[in-house]
Amino acid sequence: SALAPSSPSPTPSSSPCSRQTRTDPALKGNAGISPATATHTVEDLHSATAHEILRQGGNRKQAALRHFTVNFGPQHPAAHGVLRLILELNGEEVLRTDPHVGLLHRGTEKLIEYKNYTQALPYFDRLDYVSMMTNELCYSRAVEKLLNFEVPERAKWIRTMFGEITRILNHCMAVLSHVMDVGGLTPFLWAFEEREKLMEFYERVSGARLHAAYVRPGGVAFDLPHGLLDDIHKWATQFGSRIDEIEEIVTGNRIWKSRTIGIGKVTAQQALDYGFSGVMLRGSGVAWDIRKVAPYDAYDQVEFDVPVGKNGDCYDRYLCRIEEFRQSLRIIEQCLNKMPSGQIKVDDHKLVPPPRANMKESMESLIHHFLLFSKGYSVPPGETYSAIEAPKGEMGVYLVSDGSNKP
Repeated sequence: SALAPSSPSPTPSSSPCSRQTRTDPALKGNAGISPATATHTVEDLHSATAHEILRQGGNRKQAALRHFTVNFGPQHPAAHGVLRLILELNGEEVLRTDPHVGLLHRGTEKLIEYKNYTQALPYFDRLDYVSMMTNELCYSRAVEKLLNFEVPERAKWIRTMFGEITRILNHCMAVLSHVMDVGGLTPFLWAFEEREKLMEFYERVSGARLHAAYVRPGGVAFDLPHGLLDDIHKWATQFGSRIDEIEEIVTGNRIWKSRTIGIGKVTAQQALDYGFSGVMLRGSGVAWDIRKVAPYDAYDQVEFDVPVGKNGDCYDRYLCRIEEFRQSLRIIEQCLNKMPSGQIKVDDHKLVPPPRANMKESMESLIHHFLLFSKGYSVPPGETYSAIEAPKGEMGVYLVSDGSNKP
């Protein structure tokens, strides 16, 4: 059989290490570029950017990237939650966005019209599944306003402490998932290690790591278990150094700063015009915090500062959240030191369940328990608005009662 002729040995001119010329594929079809300018050495192509090569043979208009449209979500690995954005991009620059809202709408307003006031509470856990107890608190305060009663002092301090634990849970997810999107995986893992410790505190008081249903109208569901305050204190003593570690690796990082400084700038006036609240508003320089402006629970008895940004960009909002870590830790330490003894819920068994031990000895307690969880309690006719400083901003509940046992 005939054998194919052997290929000649490579000559010095065809050696891969020698200088060669080739036409850049990006230049094909571009009118007005002569072959002389379209030919480059391998070294030129490696040392120059595509824009520089294009500008050698054509004008700036030819070098500009074409705008293109991207569908981001609703199911996208980079989306933290169900979100759809139609983005118009120029390279990595977002020129316009068309957000499609409502993909996380759960119909809570309509659903709880068919539930009594006790059964409606767990729906608020699901509204923001990284800020659970603050959602419960907002609803509970609205019911308490319509019923016109004050919760016991110990319940206020427990609510305040777990409100700040929830704020740290939320900010760990918000800040460090942002860092991970930019390319920093290690701080994200550190944050989830801290979240595990905090969710263990959730589980010890409520039995659930996420949907706690712990803060209820009239107080809280259960008293703090033995040893929990000591364990929270032990966690608080080490969390400050963990914040320092995160700052050391992120705050001054060149890549992080280039991706956040000057990005997403919002002026104070724009923030007010759009109705921003929370860190989005404070990052633009407006010192508005409901915990200071209209204190609730024990916030008027603790000392803390409200961090405010200057430039209104992503970097300032990051710095605000980092400082809120420290301020939340400061509030938690004050709650640990000032936690009073006493009742954890109002002494009215038509509104809160009696102790289970009493149900074995008292017929009245058994009747109250049965009616509370089968029929619920009626709320006087009226309407109210309750607002709190949730981790993501102002959360408000507008509650209307017609005098029945359902909102």
